[in-house]
Amino acid sequence: MKTESRLEKVLASGNLAVTSECGPPRGAVPEKVKEKAELLRGAVDGINVTDNQTAVVRMSSLAACILIAQMGLDPILQMVTRDRNRLAMQSDILGAYAHGIHTMLCLSGDHPQFGDHPMAANVYDLDSIQLIQVVRAMRDEGKFQGGDDILNPPKMFIGAAANPFADPFELRVARLAKKVKAGVDFIQTQCIYNLDKFERWMEGVRDRGLHEQVYILAGITPMKSAGMAKYMKNRVPGMDVPDEVVKRLSGVPKEKQAEEGIRMAVEDMQRLKEVEGVSGFHIMAIEWEQKVPEIVERAGLLPRPVV
Repeated sequence: MKTESRLEKVLASGNLAVTSECGPPRGAVPEKVKEKAELLRGAVDGINVTDNQTAVVRMSSLAACILIAQMGLDPILQMVTRDRNRLAMQSDILGAYAHGIHTMLCLSGDHPQFGDHPMAANVYDLDSIQLIQVVRAMRDEGKFQGGDDILNPPKMFIGAAANPFADPFELRVARLAKKVKAGVDFIQTQCIYNLDKFERWMEGVRDRGLHEQVYILAGITPMKSAGMAKYMKNRVPGMDVPDEVVKRLSGVPKEKQAEEGIRMAVEDMQRLKEVEGVSGFHIMAIEWEQKVPEIVERAGLLPRPVV
């Protein structure tokens, strides 16, 4: 099968891959998407476009991905199963592929009660693992979920998310194994602050040989301040922020905390580079896209490979 995804080519070449994220605007403002994407040009191999993240209405991931593809960059379509049934999702996958979008991330999505439309109906016709199966069947078998043949099947490089820190920890590797069995090609993890725990998870991943079946991109979110670290530690479910992270940021003057946060992110990347089975990084610099090229450069990952 001809590889069409830049991310897949970089990973297949044995280089460490780098992806980042671009949250679409809360309005019909294409300039915002282009502005954020332009900041990432040359620094990453793919740009995730979130799909109504935190269950808050934004410009659609598909529309924003098309804008990014038109700029000659490489978007990664995020798709949550919360908002659409299997007809709509398969239809959007065909539409994305027709616009030159070759990489996607399959997610369940945050429950509407956490967002700005708590009255919205959940769809969840499929879960994220079933969506992986659907996309794989569309690509490898040329079949819709209903069994009919597809004219020009979408050759998608299929991603999913993993949270090594959610409870119960013992089931985290088994959950990844299910996604691998369903046919996922790459994984982007939750942001990593507890590196010891992440390394324990990776041991479990290697014990089952999963690192040889799926590419794992380690999630990195630079902290802007001690306040952000405290908020993520105490208020964000499924996040593991050790006390020493908060302590280190609190120990520097307020005006230097952002720089310290970037230094910590780069140090984490240097350590994670040495972990067997880590194939790259997913940098989630929330509304801080302008810092991504600096982080990538300081981590020794520029220039990006030519593939």
